[in-house]
Formats: sequence, C-alpha cells, structure tokens
Amino acid sequence: MPMNAHDIEALIKRHIPDAEVTIRDLAGDGDHYAATVVSEVFRGKTRVQQHQLVYQALKAEMGGALHALALQTSAPQKG
Repeated sequence: MPMNAHDIEALIKRHIPDAEVTIRDLAGDGDHYAATVVSEVFRGKTRVQQHQLVYQALKAEMGGALHALALQTSAPQKG
C-alpha cells in the first residue's frame, strides 16, 4: 500500500523534530516522492550524513510502501 505525503512528513519529524519538510508526489502513484528537509541538525554535516539521518527516519518504509525518494537537505539559512 502506498504512503501519503503526510505520513512521510510525520516520520521525518518524529526523528528530526525541528525539521521543515516539503513533500511532492512525483508520479501521482504514492510511491515516488521528492522531499526537501531543512533542519539545524544538519549544520556541519556532509550531504551524505544529512541524507542518512532522513533515511534512518524512514528505514522501515523504504523499499516497501515508499519505493523512491529524491532528497534535498540543508541547514537553515542564517540571517
């Protein structure tokens, strides 16, 4: 059964509480999403480390209900 965007956002926020999450359904099938995640937790981490944090939050769903996730991560802009 496909996941909905709200469920993906909730899983990410459960593991990264301060995250600002934007989810887009890329194919309209509930299996292929793009996520943009902004969190202070990412500051000073490499892109790979940032993505690993998000994938840890979704590990139970990746490859199952969530088939593919295009991911963009960053720390908040200072200003």
